[in-house]
Amino acid sequence: MDVANLSFDTAFWVTSGAILALLVLSGFFSGSETALTAASRGKLKARAEKGDGGAERALAITDDNERLIGSVLLGNNLVNILAASLATALFTRLFGESGVALATLVMTLLVLIFAEVLPKTYAITNAEAAASRAAPIITWVVKLFSPMVSAVRLLVRGILRLFGVKTDPDSHILAVREEIAGALYLGQSEGVVEKEDRDRILGALDLGDRAVEEIMLHRSQIEMINAADEPQAILEQCLKSSHTRLPVFRDEPDNIIGVVHAKDLLRAMYKLVQAGNGTGQSLSGFDVFKVAKKPYFVPETTTLDDQMRQFLRMRSHFALVVDEYGTLQGLITLEDILEEIVGEITDEFDSDEEGMIRRTEGNQFVVDGAMTIRDLNRATDWSLPDDEANTVAGLVIHEAQMIPKETQVFIFHGFRFEVVSRKDNRITRLKIRKLE
Repeated sequence: MDVANLSFDTAFWVTSGAILALLVLSGFFSGSETALTAASRGKLKARAEKGDGGAERALAITDDNERLIGSVLLGNNLVNILAASLATALFTRLFGESGVALATLVMTLLVLIFAEVLPKTYAITNAEAAASRAAPIITWVVKLFSPMVSAVRLLVRGILRLFGVKTDPDSHILAVREEIAGALYLGQSEGVVEKEDRDRILGALDLGDRAVEEIMLHRSQIEMINAADEPQAILEQCLKSSHTRLPVFRDEPDNIIGVVHAKDLLRAMYKLVQAGNGTGQSLSGFDVFKVAKKPYFVPETTTLDDQMRQFLRMRSHFALVVDEYGTLQGLITLEDILEEIVGEITDEFDSDEEGMIRRTEGNQFVVDGAMTIRDLNRATDWSLPDDEANTVAGLVIHEAQMIPKETQVFIFHGFRFEVVSRKDNRITRLKIRKLE
């Protein structure tokens, strides 16, 4: 009798110890999964460069997230099911048939608290440190379960393919840019990141997705020099202009023969004046084409990222934009691209006229029709679509399917648009208000 009791007590404690050990393993798997998926690869890379071997292993195993998660889930389910089975057997022996329900209740609480919530909370709070500590063991777990996980992956893909779902094994759940953008928007909403900082970083990330035609100065607004003008008129135009580089055309504005830098023009004219004893007649033989540089043309579909690299490579700041037929569409400068990152850049030569956007009473905004939708969204934190048009005026014309008249009002995308002024067929100013 005593021997039977001793045997029963020994089995009880061995089973209880096994359940406890399995719960610890379950907690380890749960915490490791959370830590390795939540850890920042940038921070892990920084730890690895400082000699942290665990961080280096964490980077290696997270390269294949699908295999990592499959191995961890497999190990986690194995220990959870085994722990539940042992608990059911133990409680059935102690309490009979009611032990099944009691084992289910007890194991649910134990797994929830000690194998899920507790380790995952710690892992989220200390993601990089936990990932570095868990990586060496998880590396062996991945190697051990790799054949089984590979078989499961093939089976899952086969089943999904039957339902018409295609999977890309090399794709990531979230692209790096989307992760950065999401983190910035979240940080800005929580007050951790300033709106200006968010806009600058997002502006830099978006350069590869935007074309020069979206931000170029339209041809109707380009200030040009007529090569047929008198030298005195050309000099006067350059002195009055707020721009340092001006395109030169011959016969018609589309026939651009060069680009004049104000400094080169003034130097050449100064030499002629000096040679002519300071008389204005010495400028009569001046040929503007001799100081003009060869024009640099770029397609309107060139991305801003590529164009900025071209500017830096060529040591140039000025390019003329043409369409597929070679017709002049506008011009773009390096400053225009930089403004997409840092915002509007002004200097002492810029005009003090009313800006592109001005806030008025009643939470309304008076906006220049030529203002890009992207700049308006950045200034107001709105989300007007820019798929069909680049400028605010273009958006109104696209939605209205007509060229509106002054005082006409339109409502779309949750905003009220009122045409304030119009010049010829161009909307020059609008009043916009977001509807509640």
